[in-house]
Amino acid sequence: MDRWATFDCYGTLIDWERGIGDTFARLWPEADREQLLARYLEIEPKVQEGSAMPYREVMAVALEKLAEAEGLELRPLDREALADSLPTWPPFPEVRQSLGELVRRGWGIGILSNTDPDLLSASLLLIGFEPNIVITAAEAGSYKPAHGHWEAFRQRSEADPDRHVHVAASLFHDIIPCSEMGIPAVWINRKREITNYPRAAELPDVSELPDTLDAVMPSE
Repeated sequence: MDRWATFDCYGTLIDWERGIGDTFARLWPEADREQLLARYLEIEPKVQEGSAMPYREVMAVALEKLAEAEGLELRPLDREALADSLPTWPPFPEVRQSLGELVRRGWGIGILSNTDPDLLSASLLLIGFEPNIVITAAEAGSYKPAHGHWEAFRQRSEADPDRHVHVAASLFHDIIPCSEMGIPAVWINRKREITNYPRAAELPDVSELPDTLDAVMPSE
């Protein structure tokens, strides 16, 4: 492949906040959904840090910690509620068309995701897309923002570092480590955040991504 675009999946291609929030609403219908979501997004990275446990277990532990922190009851049979619901989390509506156009233009596509292979496979099936390379936490041996995903991608793909762009929504998990490694990144700023971290481009969603990537890295 002459050019490679790697992607984070959850939050970039899959609407994970909606998926997680829907699960919280089912478990605790009287609780403040947005408050729970914000707290969970603080807890999960702390569970992942320095860990090699499967993502299914990460979510279960994080859910337990959330329930404890918020004073909510979590039944044992609901411990894996997030992992059980993950295969139904919806893609953002513009994702399939945009990825298809990138393939048509000759881009190699990689997915670098903090999840388990079986869970990611279910999400890619829902999108209706098969990437050239998939790197999960299992292959990387770590969770982003650690650099293992990108290192594993370079080993597997043998991609020219000067012909590789990363696309992601999370500053913490993706944009910051890309700046540390000198990888140009397109920030999908769905939440209209503000940052001073460097990025090659910034978009509100991936609908205009093919033209943006072509501008960032023209075909040779």
